[in-house]
Amino acid sequence: MNLNKYKYNFNFFNWIKKAELVELQEINIQDDPIRPDLSNEFRTSNGRKMFGLKFNAEIEGVVCIAFTNEIPSTIKELELMSIEEGESKIAIAYTLWSLKKGAGKKIMKELLRYMKEKNHLDSVMTLSPLTPMATHYHIRNGAKLIKINPTSQNFQYSVG
Repeated sequence: MNLNKYKYNFNFFNWIKKAELVELQEINIQDDPIRPDLSNEFRTSNGRKMFGLKFNAEIEGVVCIAFTNEIPSTIKELELMSIEEGESKIAIAYTLWSLKKGAGKKIMKELLRYMKEKNHLDSVMTLSPLTPMATHYHIRNGAKLIKINPTSQNFQYSVG
């Protein structure tokens, strides 16, 4: 039996240290398991941005954010509340997914760092679906549940 083909790289998560947050102008929206109906134009206009977690020229995770001064409970509210980055008090992460194990946690960590350095914000809020998976993800990553809405929930991440 050839055991070489079964060797496992125990430094599986070493790639995370080298991954970086980059702003994106376009993604394949069908890759978004949460909100595949939102166009690239929606995600990049009117105070909204997309970021990717890049490693070795590959995007391993994506987060889309909107800058607001209020906390939305629907995508329509998010659209109406979105304002320019420099005028906002709140960053709303409204969709986030990863393509590689560990990328979801890392992209949120990098987003929080970006918001602290570039925007001097105290927190990042979410507009998350009402699913056990979303709830577990945010709680596990240190967020606090702020509000449960009819079709969504808002979590708060501390930047500092």
